[in-house]
Amino acid sequence: MSITLRAKPLTKERFAPYGDVIESVVDRTTAMNAARFERFDDLCAVDMKDDGRVAVSIARCRVATSLPYRFDVVERHPLGSQAFVPLMPCKLIVVVAPPEESVEASDLRAFVTNGRQGINYHRGTWHMPLIAFEAGQEFLIIDRAGDVPNCDEHSLDEAVMLVED
Repeated sequence: MSITLRAKPLTKERFAPYGDVIESVVDRTTAMNAARFERFDDLCAVDMKDDGRVAVSIARCRVATSLPYRFDVVERHPLGSQAFVPLMPCKLIVVVAPPEESVEASDLRAFVTNGRQGINYHRGTWHMPLIAFEAGQEFLIIDRAGDVPNCDEHSLDEAVMLVED
């Protein structure tokens, strides 16, 4: 048996319990480089626990995902936040649950970006592993690095079917 999950459009308000939406917001700009650029500062809260350090990486999709997509594993990062920002416009679907000790399939919520948004999971937020809809899509990743492992995986009691809305 599985439950069906449909993604809602990603908004700052809807995603707030799980993390931050990373996007250029016109009311938060400052000029830089002799005003040749607009800069959008402080778009997410990078959160590192203990002696971790911020790591900036890039992930490139090798195998595209198509919908409907069935999954039964979620993960969380208890020692640091984790951000994904597409390097080129692309649709991104994220599935999340609150940062509690345990998670059930019924706790999950799905969001779809507008093609230009990135996301930053709060420390401990349960989420489906990253998927992309085209091979070659790249994402900037900002997360915690350190000597202590920072990824917990959890197998759900029932599978989840992620479908197009």
